[in-house]
Amino acid sequence: MRLTDTDVGERLAQICEAAAELILPLWRSGLAVDRKSDESPVTEADRRGEALILQQLAEAFPGLPVVSEEDASEFGTPDAIGPVFFLVDPLDGTKAFVRGDAHFTVNIGLVEDGRPVAGAVCCPPTGETWFTSGGRTLKRVKGGASAPVRVRAWPEGEALALTSLTARPEQIEALRERYGFSRTEGMDSSIKLCRIAEGAADVYPRHGPTMEWDIAAGHAVLAAAGGQVTTPEGEPFVYGKADQGFRNGWFVARGG
Repeated sequence: MRLTDTDVGERLAQICEAAAELILPLWRSGLAVDRKSDESPVTEADRRGEALILQQLAEAFPGLPVVSEEDASEFGTPDAIGPVFFLVDPLDGTKAFVRGDAHFTVNIGLVEDGRPVAGAVCCPPTGETWFTSGGRTLKRVKGGASAPVRVRAWPEGEALALTSLTARPEQIEALRERYGFSRTEGMDSSIKLCRIAEGAADVYPRHGPTMEWDIAAGHAVLAAAGGQVTTPEGEPFVYGKADQGFRNGWFVARGG
């Protein structure tokens, strides 16, 4: 079995859902919030979710390298990485989690030769899971039946852009002029990529810092649903940038 075969995305979805089940009771529970070296927040939910994911990935895919957010924060990123590896963000949108907002996700992406070829994203508060399967994207809610989702065609005059909650009005206006969208909605986490994948939004321009584990799973989900993630200039967006600490440059995610 090749790692890009159909059942990889399903297995990643199961692992994400198991982590979500662990994390959800900790939401709005008054958890202590610590600060990492970059001053970003981290909680016991991040740590417990990552421990579960790493254990289950090791059991399901023995020997395959994993680059994960909390491990990288504590011990640093590897100096080099092979052509096939996992990127894990056990709780993307920790700020939303801390605020009590519902826009946080569990993410696992499989990278092969610089591009995400399989992935799963789960939103614990809503029970939504998006995952790749056989060249398409499926979605299920709270363990229900899975159904395919697809990006929508660009709706002229009605295109919706999803933006970071920290984006300032002048930044959003500059993005509007560049990408031509009509409406905006702010939200946290990789759920933005999944909303585009399921045809609920159209574009997510990110002219700001992110890490590879923030978006690899969502990128896989969006690509399998017919969308794309590129540089603002339209060049391929690649992963495995060990020499840059797995930091991303600017990107834009688009639907149809």
